[in-house]
Amino acid sequence: MRDVAIVPINENESLVIAADNSGGIGMKDSDHVKVSYDILSYYSFRVAVMECMAAGANPVSVAMQNFCGDDAWPLLKSGVERGLNELGINGISITGSTESNFSLLQSALGMVVVGRKERDHYPAWLMREVDVAVIGFPLVGEEVVDYQERIAPLSLFKWFCEQEEVEAVFPVGSRGIMYELQQLFHGRQIEEKQVSCRLDLLKSSGPATCFLVAFRPEVEEKLRRKAGELFHPVELID
Repeated sequence: MRDVAIVPINENESLVIAADNSGGIGMKDSDHVKVSYDILSYYSFRVAVMECMAAGANPVSVAMQNFCGDDAWPLLKSGVERGLNELGINGISITGSTESNFSLLQSALGMVVVGRKERDHYPAWLMREVDVAVIGFPLVGEEVVDYQERIAPLSLFKWFCEQEEVEAVFPVGSRGIMYELQQLFHGRQIEEKQVSCRLDLLKSSGPATCFLVAFRPEVEEKLRRKAGELFHPVELID
């Protein structure tokens, strides 16, 4: 299961609610990482929408909790719009609220993406043999700005979600690749010494700069061609 809330709304459909938050990142003097607010909102949206889509949902609405100030709202909105454009998604409402009574010393942003799915997204990969790879590199903080070519694009994430031969897609966040591997093979004890991968398994992946995929072995070459240098195989050693 992903870090989402799944709320049934009728016999055939459920709402999927995913959230992300950021603090100390923005354009204020006391922020730890200095970036424009459109960049801040883009990467926060990225995390929430990837979690939503990984749970099998189609995004239908975005809400932001803005603690960066009134002037930041247009940039925050444009960052979300950038993410929606990369996903090829149109007609989604962007709403939210701004703390305008008090000014904070540091920037802060909360992001919620609501999606809708028509049926249970049961992890079929539990029932068959799969291979695993990481798409992208784990990056955090200023690395996200400095090494953008190492970040898995949202359009690529969407492509992997749409492939029938891909059994599961798991965004990697602040808890790192190893944590997500353990979630992927829930119920199976996996230790770091059992995993062979050229990436740092414990490093934070910040705003989901990479993601795990579990796929049928016969399509590895197809996935490698699509992801290029962002494809990193993961080998589990018994």
